[in-house]
Amino acid sequence: MDITIHSSFLPHTDPEASLAFYRDALGFEVRNDVGYKGMRWLTVGPAGQPDTSIVLQPPVANGYGITDDERRTITEMMAKGTFAGVNLATTDLDATFERLKASGAEIVQEPMDQPYGVRDCAFRDPAGNLIRIQEQRP
Repeated sequence: MDITIHSSFLPHTDPEASLAFYRDALGFEVRNDVGYKGMRWLTVGPAGQPDTSIVLQPPVANGYGITDDERRTITEMMAKGTFAGVNLATTDLDATFERLKASGAEIVQEPMDQPYGVRDCAFRDPAGNLIRIQEQRP
């Protein structure tokens, strides 16, 4: 079978802040910017990888049978960084870390060697999503 990952989804609470983080701090391309009924979906992805995207979407679209309590729980989990996340990779972890740090992104973990064999760091995006960045080794 020939299966690839085309897109993954992360929630946002502020489309402009999310756009600035993924476009300006991470250097991703904006692929789509779509509004519908007062909500906004953004599709971003790494330059040179047009077949892989992250869709930044409202956390819970209206009309999906979500209760106020469930909506509140999702919002609380997003704020803690426990609702959603993504793992990224780079060949220069230190430079990537410094760029994100300079952008004002919330640092969760500075670059470090993990006991399970990778070197990585972690940030939160403006919606609280956990972004782990692993160093690619030759």
